[in-house]
Amino acid sequence: MPQVKITLSKSPIKRNARQKATVQALGLRKLHHCITKEATPQVQGMINAVAHLLTIEKI
Repeated sequence: MPQVKITLSKSPIKRNARQKATVQALGLRKLHHCITKEATPQVQGMINAVAHLLTIEKI
């Protein structure tokens, strides 16, 4: 599976609880925190749900 580098670029404060939970489930804690995950369909769905808060790079 290809890998994806995900960075939290905007704050989830003042977002609805579902978007906050999605950001937390991805493993992102603070602004500019980066993680690397495999691009499974489940992860892609989570990324699409909060794409306006993230910066995504394919590795």
